Amino acid sequence: MSLRILHTADWHLGQTFHGYDRDPEHAAFLEWLLTTLIERKPDAVLLAGDVFDTVNPSALSQRRFYTFLAAARTALPRLQFVITAGNHDAAARLEAPSGLFEAFQIRVVGTVPRDASGQLRPESFIVPLSNAQGVVEALVIAVPFLRPADVPALPGSNDPYLDGIKELYRLTTAAAEQLRAAVHPQAVLIALGHCHLSGAAESHDSERRLVIGGAESLRPDTFPASLAYVALGHLHKPQEIDGGRIRYCGSPIPLSFSEKDYEHRVLELTVNAGRVVSVTPLLIPRFAPLLRVPSRGAVALDAVLQQLDTLAAGPTVAAARWPYLEVHVLDDGPDPRRRHRIETALQGKAVRLASIKLVAPARDGGNATANAAAAALADAATLNTLDAEILMTEAYQEKYGAPPGLELLACLREILMAETTADASRPAATSLATAPVSRV
Repeated sequence: MSLRILHTADWHLGQTFHGYDRDPEHAAFLEWLLTTLIERKPDAVLLAGDVFDTVNPSALSQRRFYTFLAAARTALPRLQFVITAGNHDAAARLEAPSGLFEAFQIRVVGTVPRDASGQLRPESFIVPLSNAQGVVEALVIAVPFLRPADVPALPGSNDPYLDGIKELYRLTTAAAEQLRAAVHPQAVLIALGHCHLSGAAESHDSERRLVIGGAESLRPDTFPASLAYVALGHLHKPQEIDGGRIRYCGSPIPLSFSEKDYEHRVLELTVNAGRVVSVTPLLIPRFAPLLRVPSRGAVALDAVLQQLDTLAAGPTVAAARWPYLEVHVLDDGPDPRRRHRIETALQGKAVRLASIKLVAPARDGGNATANAAAAALADAATLNTLDAEILMTEAYQEKYGAPPGLELLACLREILMAETTADASRPAATSLATAPVSRV
């Protein structure tokens, strides 16, 4: 007898990407996942948080979620789901349909269960998973994203939040060990979590910091050694910690350009004779590629335009599957026509322009220039002593490594002259001491 489980996380249903709707990609992923479930016939699915991208998900993204659950249960009537809330989810909203879900072997844990006196109920996190013969082969500890108010209070702790999380896992694992000893002696212990593990790789552009200040990284020993597998969500790159006992499966689609080279996957666990005997990655097809021009670094605009000219003309595939494009251009000075020239070069191309990033050219002595500009500002006694032309010249020099051109300086002088003329025509300001008081 054996038990097969799929580990997935970080769906972020409802995400928009630089103004583009990701629903076609999420629909394609869920269709792939449903087909995979039907083909491989696992006993259970673990979804470790961030089902949705926002706490107020759209009606469409919620419909995607519920329709998928219904289709999966219709195709596989024995399929068990364990779903936890992530930091992007509205925890109470996610678990609101629990009464309905549990009738279909779908267990959702969004909030931290407590009794009437406010005490933690460790046994309420535990979800038994049974094989095709009805034998419980795994006890899952379904822990959602934990906020500081969710964890046990530990008087005298140097770090009450991180130590509180460790204590919560200790209590829930101890409760699972007791249940295993009393009722399910062959069951393997598995935990879910939505957290940031110390030393794990993160993608800064799309992973929201869990705690202000970034002091949220857990150590691997947060998870007791009796846990055979820890299924994590939050970090979008698939990765293994502690010899593969702790794993992030990663997100099913890239959620930022920093993730464009990730191999997205779900993980298939096989449990047999009280242990996890294998973990197999199932690679998810890329439904809409992410493209960067140039592939590395940044080049001048003319060189960018030459590379854009080589892109394939559309439509080769449906527009919803066109690559998203990020362009990196050397910032060699103000250019109001830069975006227009890039958009013109992309006309008729089978890509979607998502982002134009300006990259400052590397220069020697940049820090000295910045320090000199900062010193000039620090020495100013009042705003009235600052010369606008000097300030603009120093700022331009700091950013671009060269003085501004005569045309730009002429524009600034024209603005300053117009402002001076306007000031002269205004009536003198009334002092606050003599101003009449308006009575309503």
